[in-house]
Amino acid sequence: MKAGFNGLKGKEISLISIVLMCATIILWSWEKTPGLTAFLPPQTPLQLSSDHLASSSSVKVLPAPDPHIHVTEHESSMPKKKIADEVEEQDLDFTSQTISAQSSSGESMGESDTGTTSDTEHEEEKHERILEAGKSHGVQISSSLTTSEAKSNEAKGKKNSKQKKPDLIMNTPLKSSSIIGKENWNNATENKACNYAKGKWVPDNNRPLYSGFDCKQWLSGMWACRLMQRTDFAYEKLRWQPKDCQMEEFEGSKFLRRMQDKTLAFVGDSLGRQQYQSLMCMLTGGKETNDVEDVGKEYGLVVAEGSARPSGWAYRFKNTNSTILYYWSASLCDVEPIDVNNPNTDYAMHLDRPPAFLRQFLHRFNVVVLNTGHHWNRGKLNANRWVMHVGGRPNTDRKIAVIWAAKNLTIRSVVSWVDSQLPKYPGLKVFFRTISPRHFFGGEWNTGGSCDNTKPMSVGKEILEEESSDQVAASAVKGTRVKLLDITSLSQLRDEGHISRYSLTAKPGVQDCLHWCLPGVPDTWNELLFAQI
Repeated sequence: MKAGFNGLKGKEISLISIVLMCATIILWSWEKTPGLTAFLPPQTPLQLSSDHLASSSSVKVLPAPDPHIHVTEHESSMPKKKIADEVEEQDLDFTSQTISAQSSSGESMGESDTGTTSDTEHEEEKHERILEAGKSHGVQISSSLTTSEAKSNEAKGKKNSKQKKPDLIMNTPLKSSSIIGKENWNNATENKACNYAKGKWVPDNNRPLYSGFDCKQWLSGMWACRLMQRTDFAYEKLRWQPKDCQMEEFEGSKFLRRMQDKTLAFVGDSLGRQQYQSLMCMLTGGKETNDVEDVGKEYGLVVAEGSARPSGWAYRFKNTNSTILYYWSASLCDVEPIDVNNPNTDYAMHLDRPPAFLRQFLHRFNVVVLNTGHHWNRGKLNANRWVMHVGGRPNTDRKIAVIWAAKNLTIRSVVSWVDSQLPKYPGLKVFFRTISPRHFFGGEWNTGGSCDNTKPMSVGKEILEEESSDQVAASAVKGTRVKLLDITSLSQLRDEGHISRYSLTAKPGVQDCLHWCLPGVPDTWNELLFAQI
């Protein structure tokens, strides 16, 4: 055995040395030659738990020999929720905008069948919408991050925000969760406050909403153009179509249900009275009804001694206990006689004090619509013997004495006062209606001004301005809880809708280009009101 071992040691010592040397050479060559890695067996990548992945704020991409960053099959399946959310938000956001643009274009094209808009204008409008969609939702994935994701990325620092997103994400198809997201996005768009002042007039054979012949119970004869010598009534067949949303179709029964056990008050000038009469006709369909009772006495709206009519009207619909009233306050400020014992007394016009009627009954109202405007001229003030007062005393400030400055002060004062009262009455909604435009061409009401055009200037025109053209009213309500009922620009396009020369009391050469024929433009004001209460 010993001899055998010594023999083996002697014979094999050289062979062992050779094997060790060869192994050393092979190992050294292995490290110096990357190409030999092809003979390595495949390795199983590290499996991360879903909990760990959920705690990660971003998807990390491992480096690869390929110069373009990519996601391996295993990596794209691990952070499934994270990648899917980012992809679906990006693709969905842009797709929703495109679908919305196509849908809007389709609606506009549907309207073009009526002959109101040319095909060229529709194509330009569609093109502009698609461009805007592209600007708002570019191909960069980071532009569509949700708010929470954006905050998370910001917290992670600029390093993560600069990390390039995988190219594969841009081609990932939408999944079922994307459809749900799309619906949510559309709902958010639909629920967004609508700017009803933007839009255009379109023909509608379902108009008017009531008959100018039949609504004699509520409609003053001086505004019922169907009872005059006017022969063109195309102005009754136009409907206002907001640009970015659908306006709810007006239904008298629905309006009354919405106002059940509530009171709506119009407080303003003769244009406010027109809006009131318009609404009464709309609620009754212009038909005689016994369901309405006169409740003017509850509000002191009775004919005063020596007056031809009361200072307002109030009627209640019995079935729903809904009260609609109007109070005449042309200047929308408190006016009181300086000397109650003198029949020829002047009247104190308190620019900084709301009407006494409003102060007395505001707590009984649920919806209030305020307006003023066309009585603010020197001729009206002098004729009514109104003397400006501020702080309970005759105004001595020459800057305030200027008509436009006095009007601005009054509007701001009444809006500010109403806004201060709103916290006391959580269910109260107050609107300030913007000024109704006049359309005297070639002069004023007493110098030959006319508005006898029968073709509306609204044809082919659209209101696109975001801000109201009544800057005084808009600036007054800004920052308050008083809402703006913006009717100025849309009414500006309707010069053919005025009483014109057909007034029952018109004198030769005198036209009424201030008040409107009813049915007519004030009906639309009430449709906008209905959509917002």
